[in-house]
Amino acid sequence: MTVESITFIGGGNMARSLIAGLVRQGVPPAQIHVAEPVAVLREALAADFGVQTHDNAADAAAQGQTWLLAVKPQVLREVCQSLQALALAQAQAPLVVSIAAGITSAQLQRWLGGALPVVRAMPNTPALLGAGVTGLYATPAVDAQQHAQAERVLASAGRTVWIEDEALMDSVTAVSGSGPAYVFLLAEAMEAAGIAQGLPADAARALTVQTLLGASRMLDEAGESPAELRRRVTSPNGTTQAAIESFQADGFEALVAKALRAAQQRGRELSAAND
Repeated sequence: MTVESITFIGGGNMARSLIAGLVRQGVPPAQIHVAEPVAVLREALAADFGVQTHDNAADAAAQGQTWLLAVKPQVLREVCQSLQALALAQAQAPLVVSIAAGITSAQLQRWLGGALPVVRAMPNTPALLGAGVTGLYATPAVDAQQHAQAERVLASAGRTVWIEDEALMDSVTAVSGSGPAYVFLLAEAMEAAGIAQGLPADAARALTVQTLLGASRMLDEAGESPAELRRRVTSPNGTTQAAIESFQADGFEALVAKALRAAQQRGRELSAAND
């Protein structure tokens, strides 16, 4: 796997998952630099992957042609401004990849001091297992080589989906970035309901987990729409129909749509709050 030198600004869980994926796919650890202020995290990254670690963002960024910003949205402005002089001094502008929810490419360019090539990325937590999905948006300044570089880096954690309209990145966050938590909430509710009906806790958990895993595989592998798969398993007047009708009587689809709108709106609020 050919990847140019890359610097991670932030060494938390998502950065760690991407680093693990890159190393697993053959990227030399010497090409990966990580800036992380917490010493114990730096030491763990160096010990586990052999990557180069730094306690200063600018020192790490000076070593990479791609900067992957993996810090919280609330501190991203400060981090970018600390890198502004370095970004402007380089003969070739670095590719900036941000995984911060709600922070726009225009904000990143303004904080970094110029129209740098920016890719916004929204991975999700199954990236920790190499089973994630990442929505990506590239500004016009991103050339073909940089586009491919961003694709290679994020594909190390799972599938990628490119979005043409940046305004839709908040919807990506609502659907897939936050999406695993919705599945975990459903699992929590199913497990609790099974226990309430008398199932042993270990049985309720196993039945819930394997059901969600199997259903997800069918969604991925069957080549049919969710609606069609649901129809196939819903026998007329059977147990599944009774449950589906109960869900729908309580406005299940409207509830999901409302929840995703709330997540989308929160992404927009994060952008405004950090401008």
